[in-house]
Amino acid sequence: METSQEIVDQDLTYITDALRDEFARIRGERLLIVGGAGFLGYYLVQSAVRAGIDVTVYDNFSRGTPDWLLSLEKVTTVKHDITHPMPGDADFGYLIHAGSIASPTFYRNYPIETMDANVNGLRNLLDFSVGRGVEGFLFYSSSEIYGDPSPEHIPTPEDYRGYVSCTGPRACYDEAKRYGETLCVNFARVHGVPVKAARPFNNYGPGLKITDRRVIPDFVRDVLAGRDIVMLSDGSPMRTFCYVADAVIGYYKVLVDGRPGEAYNVGVENPEISMTDLAERIAALGRDLFGYTGRVVRQVSGDADYLIDNPNRRCPVITKARDELGYDPKIGIDEGLRRSMLWYNGNRVAEDA
Repeated sequence: METSQEIVDQDLTYITDALRDEFARIRGERLLIVGGAGFLGYYLVQSAVRAGIDVTVYDNFSRGTPDWLLSLEKVTTVKHDITHPMPGDADFGYLIHAGSIASPTFYRNYPIETMDANVNGLRNLLDFSVGRGVEGFLFYSSSEIYGDPSPEHIPTPEDYRGYVSCTGPRACYDEAKRYGETLCVNFARVHGVPVKAARPFNNYGPGLKITDRRVIPDFVRDVLAGRDIVMLSDGSPMRTFCYVADAVIGYYKVLVDGRPGEAYNVGVENPEISMTDLAERIAALGRDLFGYTGRVVRQVSGDADYLIDNPNRRCPVITKARDELGYDPKIGIDEGLRRSMLWYNGNRVAEDA
């Protein structure tokens, strides 16, 4: 059974091997990763460092600086709130804006901060990039911008316009991402900023804290605690899940080779599984890996807004990223869950995400 560090090393080798050409183009430029202390930053930062890229992380470090980031010698870390103007001495060839709360439980608790990071923070980065010869700029949008598509729009392509509430409990995130994409499109058109948007579809894996309150860490937390897996729904919502190593490969491909002003779905097209199926897969892996003896149970959340505007299905069309960028995710759900559970076994304690 691999250790959590062995899982990370295996994933980083997989990422850097898949991105030889893309990393070669970034190398020699300074790369800024805003929000680099978060979930996606975990592999975004470590893989770029391993590839010999000059990486700077901006983060407000509101929950402290994570140990994994402190252990990296060739990273510049700057405590900076991206809703404030960029430092005067900043100079970067590539920029990634990953600075946003992404867990529904937490962005509903901090709706204005979530909007500020995705709108005002993005605007600061875009304004900074005008006329500076920036080579690439990636904005993290979200599959949430599609809202709750009707069956004829699933799997969902990038040209689907969405069915989204602008006032519901998730709107602070969904609408901020939608407006963020509008900013990107117009800065690309008007100012020639080479900004592209990625729309993640249910990424999971190492770096996603066990306290994040999204479904996979919640289920795994139950397994590692030896208690029943608790589902706070009827188990029918359907999702596809993309392992983070495959997702990070996709994001760097969008950053380097995506067309300015364009958005790309990053995820996997199959299998589309129910929450019940997900819970049963995690329980079965728990039995195999750790001798888990619990079962899957259903409860009602004490949060009255927990399921409001929660999409019934979420599944992408990734033809655009596959054809234009060579994006080709390979790590299946069972292997991805296995790696994730082994990583969580070595990272059982984390501050609230």
